[in-house]
Amino acid sequence: MTKYGMAINKTRCIGCHTCAYACKMQNGVAKGARWNRVLTEGCDVEDGALGQYPSLSRTYLPLACQHCENPACQRVCPTGATYKDEMGRVEIDYDKCIGCRMCMAACPYNARSFNWEEPVHQPDFVYGDKDVPQRTKGVAEKCTFCKERTDRGEEPRCVQCCPLDARIFGDLDDPNSEVSKAIATRHGYQLLEEQGTRPQVYYFE
Repeated sequence: MTKYGMAINKTRCIGCHTCAYACKMQNGVAKGARWNRVLTEGCDVEDGALGQYPSLSRTYLPLACQHCENPACQRVCPTGATYKDEMGRVEIDYDKCIGCRMCMAACPYNARSFNWEEPVHQPDFVYGDKDVPQRTKGVAEKCTFCKERTDRGEEPRCVQCCPLDARIFGDLDDPNSEVSKAIATRHGYQLLEEQGTRPQVYYFE
């Protein structure tokens, strides 16, 4: 069996937001929504800084759905719209989503967006991979590990486009995969481990 996961090298992340914009373009994410974010740690605003000038510091935390092994969002979904597929990805069946937003309340990573209105795209047409399903008003959406690309044996777009190769994607069940080796040798850790969700996204420094 394959269990997809990702490892993110925080020391390589420069906060360029290329991953976030590549994600929007790949998945046709509407104006005002983001599946992939780059937070500035310790700051209330993007691209903030800690300290006082000229002694400033800044570190970044790329954040999206953690594709948890024990997803809180799946446990609370009343319709089965949120599910784990055979590759270990947490996905949403948009036809089953009733817009109750229970998944959003349960997710400790704030990793979903909700379409309060019909999605607006800028430019004013639907862009992205032709195989990505369109979302409508009243559904939750989030990172899918670029399911359409990974089903074709390609890397997620954020991994492909990162200019400093800060992201590694692969099979967590294969100890010889690049992602498994990075987690093992670089002491990869998960966010909010105390929540018991067992994320399949790891970070290392």
